[in-house]
Amino acid sequence: MTDFTSRVYSDPQDVQRMIDVLRAVRPGKCMADYPGIADLQELMGIADIRAKTRLWFDGQERPVAFAFINPPNNLAYEYDGREKNASIVDEIMVWGEQCTDEIALDTCCREEDAERKAHLLGQGFVEQPGSTWHMVRPLSELIPDPVFLAGFRIRAVSGVDEAEALAELHRAAFGTPGMTTESRLAMMRVPEYDPAGDLVVIAPDGSLAAYLMCWISEAENHITGRKDGHTDPVATCPAYQRLGLARALLLTGLRLLKARGMDTARLGTSSTNIAMQRVARSVGFRVDYISAWYRRSIAR
Repeated sequence: MTDFTSRVYSDPQDVQRMIDVLRAVRPGKCMADYPGIADLQELMGIADIRAKTRLWFDGQERPVAFAFINPPNNLAYEYDGREKNASIVDEIMVWGEQCTDEIALDTCCREEDAERKAHLLGQGFVEQPGSTWHMVRPLSELIPDPVFLAGFRIRAVSGVDEAEALAELHRAAFGTPGMTTESRLAMMRVPEYDPAGDLVVIAPDGSLAAYLMCWISEAENHITGRKDGHTDPVATCPAYQRLGLARALLLTGLRLLKARGMDTARLGTSSTNIAMQRVARSVGFRVDYISAWYRRSIAR
């Protein structure tokens, strides 16, 4: 029996300790699965999430597990199964319930990950109807020219001064409160953030009409052995939807990633976001794998 200690997130080096757990736990091809290296670097830049992050250590002070709550109730965690100690998972679940005021915890995993699914079911989680689609697009295939309507223009985001407006655009596009100015700034402070890949469409009246973030995690690519780039998130202001802006942004992003030497583009979207799925398919994306969502009720 291994004795474990745990503590809350306490310093920036904890991000690397969490990455060390990912390296020990995951197969290389899954290194970019949520939460990947880039996700951890981004999310730990948000104070509310840092406050709800915990790390577990073995007797030699080696990090063996971490967990965090992405408000309001999304639980993300990884643990080193080689320890063969179920108590650490029980601790994670109890801690997760204490970190949310909601009536349930949500979490996700790949549909084909039978071991993880069995583990979640054993912890009292129930599979939910919705899922996340992870889509892929080879950059060796023809990339059509992007076409923007007359009066619209594309440029790179000017800097952190536009973070608040970009967060507001995102909330309006998706009708959810999740994207805050702080979370948008955290995305822009990831070590491998490329300002030239943070693209925005300007409407004829000068307002922000849509945006797309292109990004590359060389750290993840080094482990997976792939040359992947990402073209998400992408969002269009409701007043400018159905004008082809998202499609034109995606095509621009594909060209940018190819110019950066990438072989493949990836993006994620909800199974319920039919509009995004159609746009993604129209530029050559197809489903690579699906993440199923699970929910565990909390007795209050």
